[in-house]
Amino acid sequence: MKPISTCLWFNGQAEEAANFYVGLFENSRITDVARWGDTGPGEEGSVLTVAFELDGSDFMALNGGPEFTFTEAISFVLNFDTQAELDAKWEAMTADGGQESQCGWLKDKFGVSWQLIPAMLTSVLNGPDPDGCSRAMKAMLGMQKLQIAELQAAYDG
Repeated sequence: MKPISTCLWFNGQAEEAANFYVGLFENSRITDVARWGDTGPGEEGSVLTVAFELDGSDFMALNGGPEFTFTEAISFVLNFDTQAELDAKWEAMTADGGQESQCGWLKDKFGVSWQLIPAMLTSVLNGPDPDGCSRAMKAMLGMQKLQIAELQAAYDG
C-alpha cells in the first residue's frame, strides 16, 4: 500500500478528468470506477469516484458536487528535461479551456493548477553567479510558459 494519495473533487466531471489525465501521462491507467447504487444521493449508475494512477502515483476523482472548487493554493509540479516535452504537456493542458498563468503555472480545463518546470531551473535561479541568478529570475517573471534557452541565456548574460 502506498502511504499517500490524492483526491480531486469534481462537479460531475470525475470520469472525464481521470480519462484526460491518464491520456497525458505514460504508465497511467484507470484502476476502478465506483457508481452510485439505488440508495443515492447521486443518480443510480452515475459515477461517484474514479481511481487512477499517473505514472505510479495514486489519485481518486470524486464527483462531490459544486460546493468546492480548485484554487492555486495547491498545484502539481512537473519537471522536464527538454523544451519539447514541456511544450507538449503545456499545449495539452491549456487546450479546450485551460488557462496560462505566469512563471510556468497553468490551470487545465478542469481548473486544476499545475507548474511545468524545466529541470535546469534550480541551477539558474540558485547558481554560483548572483548576477546571473538575478537575470534568470527577471526573465522567468516575464514568462508564462518557461523557455529553457531564454532562461539559460539570461543566466549566462
